[in-house]
Amino acid sequence: MEKDRKSGFRKPSDVKASEWIKFGIVLILYILFLIWIRGWWGLLVIPFIFDVYATKIINWGWWKNLKNDFLRSIMSWVDAIVFALVAVYFVNLYLFQNYTIPSSSLEKSLLVGDYLYVSKVAYGPRKPITPLTMPLTNNTLPGGGKSYIEKPQWKYERVKGSGSIQQNDIVVFNYPSGDTIVGNPKYQAMDYYGMVYEIGSSLCRKVALDSMDVMSQRRVYDFYYRVGRDYIVMRPDTFGKIGSRPIDRRENYVKRCVGLPGQTLQIKDGVVFIDGIQNEQPENLQFNYSVVLRTAIPASLRDELGLSLEDLPARYNRAGNVIFPLTSAAAALLASREDIASEVRRIHYQEGEWLFPLNKNTKWSVDNYGPVWIPQKGATVSLNIDNLPFYERIIKVYEGNELKVSDKGEIMINGVVADEYTFSMDYYWMMGDNRHNSADSRYWGFVPEDHIVGRPVVIWLSLNKDKKIGQKGKIRWNRMFRSVRNYN
Repeated sequence: MEKDRKSGFRKPSDVKASEWIKFGIVLILYILFLIWIRGWWGLLVIPFIFDVYATKIINWGWWKNLKNDFLRSIMSWVDAIVFALVAVYFVNLYLFQNYTIPSSSLEKSLLVGDYLYVSKVAYGPRKPITPLTMPLTNNTLPGGGKSYIEKPQWKYERVKGSGSIQQNDIVVFNYPSGDTIVGNPKYQAMDYYGMVYEIGSSLCRKVALDSMDVMSQRRVYDFYYRVGRDYIVMRPDTFGKIGSRPIDRRENYVKRCVGLPGQTLQIKDGVVFIDGIQNEQPENLQFNYSVVLRTAIPASLRDELGLSLEDLPARYNRAGNVIFPLTSAAAALLASREDIASEVRRIHYQEGEWLFPLNKNTKWSVDNYGPVWIPQKGATVSLNIDNLPFYERIIKVYEGNELKVSDKGEIMINGVVADEYTFSMDYYWMMGDNRHNSADSRYWGFVPEDHIVGRPVVIWLSLNKDKKIGQKGKIRWNRMFRSVRNYN
């Protein structure tokens, strides 16, 4: 017994009843957690839990016996911080995390400066794909540099949640086109692929795509891509080095899910139709309006219209009119103020470049888009050289197959000629409520299920970035602790 005391080891008979009870409660909760996440590797931790409450072979509080008061104080802080970081890691991973609205793409439903609690349980928490990451960071440390170690990379798995994504849910997800980035932070917010195509096309002689067959058009787009990519690669001083990010370390985006797996989506004059039926429009939907101003808009009216300083100074179209993003109610209010504006007219975009799919001449615009079918897990689609641009990123990047197209237009998947493909994941179509000022699925396509992070539940804080600290209106009290469901 004397030897046991010196080593710290205790026999089961020496363990107090209260310690057995604590161990039993912790063990039951831990096993329930492992059952929920199906993480049987966690059973290896049980002996350590038993040691903490019973045998005490490991001296977990060794630092408490340090004679140096300063070192003991430092270690107490280290112990507390490590415990907090581990706790935050698991809370953020499986329960919820904080998210800030960084851009105006969901205005005026969610506002820039809204702080949200995002539920991971709503759609089922995603198990870590990149497990070695610093808690409370996404992909970059506060002082710069990666906040994660790329290896190991674990297979995508999702724990059962309380529900699934519903039509028009507001969803947080990892940016699908964020797999490739450039090193210069100035360009990291830009879509890499859109930037490549835009640069490539601007450096090449314009060609009449309408007069070409599909295969010839594909060769032109492939050439645009190579030219644009090479331009960026050869200018590291301007763009930085080209890099990549794992799925769960890509930027977090928040949009509204307007299209579910298996549905066919089409946009007609800015109105979304799902399977031929008009989708319910968000109450605070915004479009760009051309406005002829008689005088500058006073600050009080600007607040009523919901115009932020981000919207000012306004852009001008070819006629010299001011362009403002407005809801229909705000447009009607501005039109009623004839002392301020002589004309308020919604803009209808008829054409647009570099919309999804980037390598197809669709002639679509942000207001008139589609139809496009949204892939569903287990569904099989016929493949041909004409519809391949809609699905090739899914086949190659999201679902990890080798895809090649021969000079004759034959589609090869993993070395075998293919005229159809069966999807292994569900996909979603995400759009912002600020329809003319949102980088969304119209630009970069489908959002795979393994990119889904969670559902915003509540706004716990809302700060107006146009107001100074202490200034009236800096804190938007009317939005505090409001359910995000109010904006669905």
